[in-house]
Amino acid sequence: MALRISKATLPAELRENMIAQIGAVPEPVEVAWHNPPVAQASLQFGHQVGEWKTVDERLKTFAHMAVAAQIGCSWCLDINYFMAQNKQLDPIKASQVPRWRESDVFDPLEREVLEYAEAMTNTPTTVTDELAASLLQQLGPAALVELTALIGFANFASRVNTAHGIKSQGYAESCGIPLAERIGKTSLISK
Repeated sequence: MALRISKATLPAELRENMIAQIGAVPEPVEVAWHNPPVAQASLQFGHQVGEWKTVDERLKTFAHMAVAAQIGCSWCLDINYFMAQNKQLDPIKASQVPRWRESDVFDPLEREVLEYAEAMTNTPTTVTDELAASLLQQLGPAALVELTALIGFANFASRVNTAHGIKSQGYAESCGIPLAERIGKTSLISK
């Protein structure tokens, strides 16, 4: 599948800043730049989500990756796996998120967070009272609010990217450990 909307030309300063930050201009930004207020709002909200610090980075990254794997957003999976490496998260665990149910590398809390991310992503959502209560007890109310909002943002980003036909840009290729494929799905990291 090709991009459904062509890439727009970004302002030079924005392009240079993105290349300096992550080594390339993200295609979601190039596509969204056809409507700069939408692109800027998305970038700003994504930046703000990244500034939230109540929930452990590994849990947030794994939750975002679980959403991306379920929706089929290879770009989100790709960039989050790359970012997990930059945050010094366990690369083995990060690589196994797409097949977390079959993997034995996750601790019980990580498994519940991954289950919560998938349950929030289902349409309609399938979050149970028991799962929410367990996470509330383990994380506390502020962290559960943050985790829930992050998963909502991950759904927004993943759904927008897949609707626009945006695919992996190859960020994960530099990570050394291959990203596992989701059981029953075709490769999410291929272009």
